[in-house]
Amino acid sequence: MKRTQTTYQPQDGARSAALTGVPLASFMRRALALLIDFLLAGTLFLGLTVGGGVIGLRTGLITTDQDVLLKFTFFRNWYSVVWLVLYFTFSVYLGNGRTPGKRICRIRIVSLVHEHVGFWHAFERALGYGASALEAGFGFFQYFLRPDRRTVHDRIAETIVVAEPVRSPEQKSSATGQSSRKNNR
Repeated sequence: MKRTQTTYQPQDGARSAALTGVPLASFMRRALALLIDFLLAGTLFLGLTVGGGVIGLRTGLITTDQDVLLKFTFFRNWYSVVWLVLYFTFSVYLGNGRTPGKRICRIRIVSLVHEHVGFWHAFERALGYGASALEAGFGFFQYFLRPDRRTVHDRIAETIVVAEPVRSPEQKSSATGQSSRKNNR
């Protein structure tokens, strides 16, 4: 049985026309990237919390006669939700559509209206993850219901998630050679 690749088919607009035929990321790659990003965000949150505690102890802001209670309950406190929104906003914006998880899975977020994913689009998309998670994650599973494979957070931020092409060894070496030539100038 031959496996077919789903490609993006735009409805309107010049930017959308430029994306015609771009291969879309599979649900499994998107889910794996999200899992990797959640694990990384949790690890960074833990590191910053413990590091902040150590700094607080050394500077006297926190004393040893106080009990410190760390609860790893994402979504049950405001600071973990804020942390996740900040993590996804800045990693999408600074990575131009590639969070660390998406980079590992060779997929990226692409704006349907701009060449680059802007800060506002990244922020909308980060907040949109919450909308996708509502009602038992139905917003994520809309991937299977829509021919353009866009989930709720994709539609909120006017984005799609595309598969990055696998680069051949020749392309990698020529890209390395070009970048080294630029550095020598």
